[in-house]
Amino acid sequence: MATIARFEDLKSWQKARQLSLHIYELTRNRNFYADPDLTRQIRRASGSVMDNIAEGYGRGGRLEFVQFLGIAKGSLTEVKSQLYRSLDNEYVSQQEFETLYQEADETGKLIDGMIVYLNKTDVKGRKYQQAPTN
Repeated sequence: MATIARFEDLKSWQKARQLSLHIYELTRNRNFYADPDLTRQIRRASGSVMDNIAEGYGRGGRLEFVQFLGIAKGSLTEVKSQLYRSLDNEYVSQQEFETLYQEADETGKLIDGMIVYLNKTDVKGRKYQQAPTN
């Protein structure tokens, strides 16, 4: 795995950002106007995915990063559940549902891959590395 200098370099964060953008675009649809609570909830959950990836990275420690990736994964699952509510209430078409659900799955796979990597590596994180002596 290449060295990551910023959270913006993480593929999982990039994919989560894209998903959040698509959720916001979707919820601008007139069908969602009748359900502002669902609109707010799905938007918050989608934003939480990318935010928790960034926050976990920013903490600097491997174990904290894994913890925040787990929270991101939970928020992602919440988005998926809310997509079902959107489908059941006919706010989205079957095709829109399937496209966004697949995008959520792809995001989840990237998060899972990061968790597996972090659980296998011996690197503890930036805050545990010693500063150069020079």
